[in-house]
Amino acid sequence: MAIVIKSPQEIEKMRRSGGVVRQVLDAMRDLVKAGVTTLDLERAAEEKIRELGAVPAFKGYHGYPCVLCTSVNEQVVHGIPSAERVLAPGDIVSIDCGVVMDGYYGDSAITVPVGEKISPRAKRLLQVTQASLEKAIQTVRPGATLGDIGAAVQEVVESEGFSVVRDFVGHGIGTRMHEDPQVPNYGQRGVGTKLREGMVLAIEPMVNAGKPGVQVLSDGWTAVSEDGSLSAHFEHTVAVVADGAMVLT
Repeated sequence: MAIVIKSPQEIEKMRRSGGVVRQVLDAMRDLVKAGVTTLDLERAAEEKIRELGAVPAFKGYHGYPCVLCTSVNEQVVHGIPSAERVLAPGDIVSIDCGVVMDGYYGDSAITVPVGEKISPRAKRLLQVTQASLEKAIQTVRPGATLGDIGAAVQEVVESEGFSVVRDFVGHGIGTRMHEDPQVPNYGQRGVGTKLREGMVLAIEPMVNAGKPGVQVLSDGWTAVSEDGSLSAHFEHTVAVVADGAMVLT
């Protein structure tokens, strides 16, 4: 599958779908509190997506049942919202959301603390994962490589004693949710596909407080850290433009 280069008009459409994702995630952040279930978040998100004139991207994708992925504590990604999963003080919850609007996809994720008091390690994990995404975005420009992006994430994460999940990667995105190229969160500078103006990438560090290993639970979706350590996930959809990166979400 070839990498699809987007025109400025297409990037503008993706900016609109990305804006919807951002509004949904901002609304979810406000709803996260102790006593709320992940299904409560799911229902509110679906209502918000439709109210904003978009269609949920995840629901039905390869059979996935929901519009959000809600991954709590040791859950890395693809946690299925549930009425049984009640958020408790001190939890962290990763919320991943995708929409499609006018045929173009937007995809983004945040990890949110439940309540004011989370452990210092959980707090640091969130700060470092978000910082690794910001550092990766700063490396994006025409002529940089996918290895530059991965190395940026890896350096930030590993310098803090955390580990990068290697089983899942970021991806190209456009008129399909997952396009080429894959965007690993580890790598070597100067190595790999060169970035070109008009490429659009979903960059999404997934970071474990312990070791990098993950396993998928019996539901076939929910991935958890093998050692039970906390995990965080942040993601933005980013376009490569002449002077660097344009964050679309």
